[in-house]
Amino acid sequence: MTRTFASRFNRLFNVEYFPEPQAYTFGETLVKIPGLDGSMKMSKSENENSAIFLADPPEVIRKKVMRAVTDSGPTGPNQPKPQAIENLFNLMKVLSAKETHDHFNALYNTCQIRYGDMKKQLAEDAILFLKPFGEKIRELHANNEYLRKVVEMGAEKARTSARKTIREVREIIGFKSF
Repeated sequence: MTRTFASRFNRLFNVEYFPEPQAYTFGETLVKIPGLDGSMKMSKSENENSAIFLADPPEVIRKKVMRAVTDSGPTGPNQPKPQAIENLFNLMKVLSAKETHDHFNALYNTCQIRYGDMKKQLAEDAILFLKPFGEKIRELHANNEYLRKVVEMGAEKARTSARKTIREVREIIGFKSF
């Protein structure tokens, strides 16, 4: 929506005021995290069980991963993976060691995979990966004084930036100041 609004404003008023927002990535390519329900992305709004949240406790992560959508398994060697299974392998690629991913990929390609074992490993790897994030979230959540200061500083920065933007946008569209 932001891209649409920025592009429309710039086009309507023949300016390049709002830059088109782009997704930020630390690497060369954007990493997309698939959902546990077989969908193409984790989404808080779609299905709460489809997403693993950074502050989820280990037992919740295990439960969500173990409920992940699978099928009855491959029927022939090296067959293409259905979307839901590809999602699990993509998650494993992000959260697990390369050797772990390669091991389960080899099991899949030789029709020996047991999804229960794969999901148990994926859950443990997710817990290990997310542990520092969850600890930091809980630490910050417990520090009300710090959170209050952050909110106040953020609000002041936002007000300052918004005043400047509104003043400039009014000038671009021709509103006169009183």
